[in-house]
Amino acid sequence: MPRVSFNEDECKGCGLCISACPKKILVFYKGKINKKGYSPVTCTEPDKCIGCAMCATMCPDVVIKVEK
Repeated sequence: MPRVSFNEDECKGCGLCISACPKKILVFYKGKINKKGYSPVTCTEPDKCIGCAMCATMCPDVVIKVEK
């Protein structure tokens, strides 16, 4: 099963990964603010991740890791 993880402290909340996800399972983590002052992205349904790594490809800050 693929696993997606985020370095939440480095995420700047640009949302590019959210728009790139074909399964639409990435959202802004509304209850959290990281050390940079942004709401980081999180995966709402990790069991639906297909491991395509489109989110990681789109991330300009390389904060997303996809393990297959």
